[in-house]
Amino acid sequence: MNNGDLEGGGVEGFHAKGGSKYAPVGAQDRAVLEMSSMDPGSSSSDSIRKIKTQGMLDSDGREGSVPGNGGANGPQREHKLELFGFDSLVSILGVKSMTGEQMQAPSSPRESDDVSIANGHPKPTDVKMGTMMGVFVPCLQSILGIIYYIRFSWIIGMGGIGETLVLVSLCGLCTFLTGISLSAIATNGAMKGGGPYYLIGRALGPEVGVSIGLCFFLGNAVAGALYVLGAVETFLKALPSAGIFSETTTKVNGTISQPIQSISTHDLQIYGIVVTIILCIIVFGGVKMINRVAPAFLIPVLFSVFCIFIGVFLAKKDDPEPGVTGLSLKSVKDNWSSDYQNTNNAGIPDPDGKVHWDFNALVGLFFPAVTGIMAGSNRSASLKDTQRSIPLGTLAATLATTGLYLVSVFLFGAVATRDKLLTDRLLTATIAWPLPAIIKIGIILSTLGAALQSLTGAPRLLAAIANDDILPVLNYFKVADGSEPNVATLFTAILCAGCVIIGNLDLITPTVTMFFLLCYTGVNLSCFLLDLLDAPSWRPRWKFHHWSLSLLGASLCVVIMFLISWSFTVVSLALASLIYYYVSIKGKAGDWGDGFKSAYFQLALRSLRSLGANQVHPKNWYPIPLIFCRPWGKLPENVPCHPKLADFANCMKKKGRGMSIFVNILDGDYHERAEDAKAACKQLDTYINYKNCEGVAEIVVAPNMSEGFRGIVQTMGLGNLKPNIVVMRYPEIWRRENLKEIPARFVGIINDCVVANKAVVIVKGLDEWPNEYQRQYGTIDLYWIVRDGGLMLLLSQLLLTKESFESCKIQVFCIAEEDSDAEGLKADVKKFLYDLRMQAEVIVITIKSWDAKPEGGSQQEESLEAFTAAQQRVATYLAEIKAAAKNEGTPLMADGKPVVVNEQQVEKFLFTTLKLNSTILRYSRMAAVVLVSLPPPPISHPAYCYMEYMDLLVENVPRLLMVRGYRRDVVTLFT
Repeated sequence: MNNGDLEGGGVEGFHAKGGSKYAPVGAQDRAVLEMSSMDPGSSSSDSIRKIKTQGMLDSDGREGSVPGNGGANGPQREHKLELFGFDSLVSILGVKSMTGEQMQAPSSPRESDDVSIANGHPKPTDVKMGTMMGVFVPCLQSILGIIYYIRFSWIIGMGGIGETLVLVSLCGLCTFLTGISLSAIATNGAMKGGGPYYLIGRALGPEVGVSIGLCFFLGNAVAGALYVLGAVETFLKALPSAGIFSETTTKVNGTISQPIQSISTHDLQIYGIVVTIILCIIVFGGVKMINRVAPAFLIPVLFSVFCIFIGVFLAKKDDPEPGVTGLSLKSVKDNWSSDYQNTNNAGIPDPDGKVHWDFNALVGLFFPAVTGIMAGSNRSASLKDTQRSIPLGTLAATLATTGLYLVSVFLFGAVATRDKLLTDRLLTATIAWPLPAIIKIGIILSTLGAALQSLTGAPRLLAAIANDDILPVLNYFKVADGSEPNVATLFTAILCAGCVIIGNLDLITPTVTMFFLLCYTGVNLSCFLLDLLDAPSWRPRWKFHHWSLSLLGASLCVVIMFLISWSFTVVSLALASLIYYYVSIKGKAGDWGDGFKSAYFQLALRSLRSLGANQVHPKNWYPIPLIFCRPWGKLPENVPCHPKLADFANCMKKKGRGMSIFVNILDGDYHERAEDAKAACKQLDTYINYKNCEGVAEIVVAPNMSEGFRGIVQTMGLGNLKPNIVVMRYPEIWRRENLKEIPARFVGIINDCVVANKAVVIVKGLDEWPNEYQRQYGTIDLYWIVRDGGLMLLLSQLLLTKESFESCKIQVFCIAEEDSDAEGLKADVKKFLYDLRMQAEVIVITIKSWDAKPEGGSQQEESLEAFTAAQQRVATYLAEIKAAAKNEGTPLMADGKPVVVNEQQVEKFLFTTLKLNSTILRYSRMAAVVLVSLPPPPISHPAYCYMEYMDLLVENVPRLLMVRGYRRDVVTLFT
């Protein structure tokens, strides 16, 4: 068999028990071809982002000259800091640009956190906004909306003044704590597009960020429908004649009262769809037009609030309608307690109504009135100073609106009777001064402005998620820098229209509430995690924060979710979990430096310290194999490691738990081959991931393999997480290809492992090692010769946990002298295995002393042929080194070291391995795998002779593991 491309081969293909033939892995094997076809990726030098400036070489070939303002042919300026090899930081960062260079602003989150330098003249920048117009006004406009105008008085009538105060305080505290967390995260560095999605994703990872970001997008889209329905309802209340369908009359408190006009659901649907289409046309017209019109929408809002307050104080003097009492202590007393009752779908009290209201339902109805605190963070790119404007503007808007709500609770509760509060949905317009029409116009304009903001912000949020290139399914919503997200806008409009068709404002608001609460929970958890970990990069300018406040805010959000509706909460959490699961499976991996990575790092450090420096107890011992990938021969191109090494490494783990370290050594100078080492490490890591093996890749550059391995075995790992088993392939090709340097390297590696107290596992027949789909039958035979701490027994048990070996049985062969107590030894071994909870058949074999004559038999004849050939080669080798020492007049030398040769001892070693090999061939020729104790290299013995012993030991054995333990037990008898 020719297997030179894969470190050579061993024996010819042999037949297993079932008649199948084991064929070594060749260059054309499927596994090798798949590995060869893998793109190892570009070299690490290509992945390094370099900061480039418009530099030039002068006529003398010197670096550091850059064109001045005069252009390419203008005057040139020499660098004063050219010793450092780069332009000064002043030039690079654009703090004081002398060459017209300017730092290019990052366009989207997909650019990660890298900064590139743009050439050319500075581009004109847009006008930046301050705290008032950039944060406070948008937040105020988003928070003050439809709920305050047409639902707040109804909430007071249903829940009473007392419980409404609790309701407003609870929701206000939730948003205030979220604002504190938002301020801390937003002031911890520059923000890019995506608003809260960007903050959460960079704090909790892309999976959490995308799942919460998509839910927040849905919340904004549904909120647009909420505002549209509010505007339509106000319009139909102001102009009842505009209704297409007839209105209904309902009962109040079980008796027939005056006719109560309610709006038909069909009218809401028809007008709502029309308004949604008109708004979408405006959105498609561009954001600049919306930004110019948006401030005008705030004026009617503020003026309408002013008119409402004036109307409250003038209500009694202004010939009020029935039910409006003016400011009255009696009304306060009557309206202080709650009066929960059934209503119809329009919110009109009806004893036969199907909708029952309680405090939890009111929380879901009112909470959208306090949302909108993210409006300022969404405009971070347009702010002069985000780290100052976002905290001040957001918290000021939150406190202002919460204070307004608390004052309005007393005023509305004191100005009208409960029946008026419950039946007049536009009480704010009824009591407003001077005309109700002003309030109705203000309501319509404010809700339409909020709807425009939702239909403008939601598509950009979706586009930001798509531009991060995490989910391939969102590629349709990607947009180029500076372009309008038309596809995302159309998709948002479809969602908004679908919610409008529902036509019921009270059914839509709980849905919006859940999505916004999920986002607020994510913001609070992000700040909690970052604050608790306190990484060196966590340095927010906003100092008034603490992890306990963020944890309280997150807990409050979750409590409010369950208070509103446990079914809506479960559905929303399930939706977020499904998105998270989908992103983790289908999404592209990205490292954003999130808090979870920091948590894993700190947890690993604490775990490492808790393990201490003492030896791990045998009950807690895990194999940590060091897989030595350096081939003894050549591998096909682009194959960094033997394709079966990872399969064998997986067999050393129970249910895949554990870590493997794959190492390779590059010969040469580190400064010259550093980039080659990075590229090789990336290629080896790709191989590990391709083979689904839990492990890490390490590449070491050393003058030669021996020195490189000696450094690895001493320094690899930390504390008790250092590798404890060295795994490598047996060099089967060394004699056939006349690689005379291999014996010395092979023996040196084993001796280094012995000195470093590392166990050794040498695999012979790696080409025939089965993968996870090749089921093996027969036995796993252990030739237990020396005490190894139970490592050989443990490895056999680990092999049984794999599907490929689970049908095999274990046989333990104990090698004993002829005159030893074989039966006593067998009983002791059985008792020992029983105490170790290991099922195995025990067989005791006696071998005559080394000077006895060989026995007959086919196995012995095969071994004798190899034995005779080994004797001749060893004799020839010894004669050569003796002749060389005699000619040079030096002591006996081998591999550059003095050696001592006892020919009688050499003969004894050869005969011992002959007896062991013939025994293995006799009892274990058809075994699935054979494990045998690895004899240590004799001191001051030629490495060539030791390799001859090993060759004779493994001769004609198709699949063999040579195991040497170390000075400790890896199994224990006790529980």
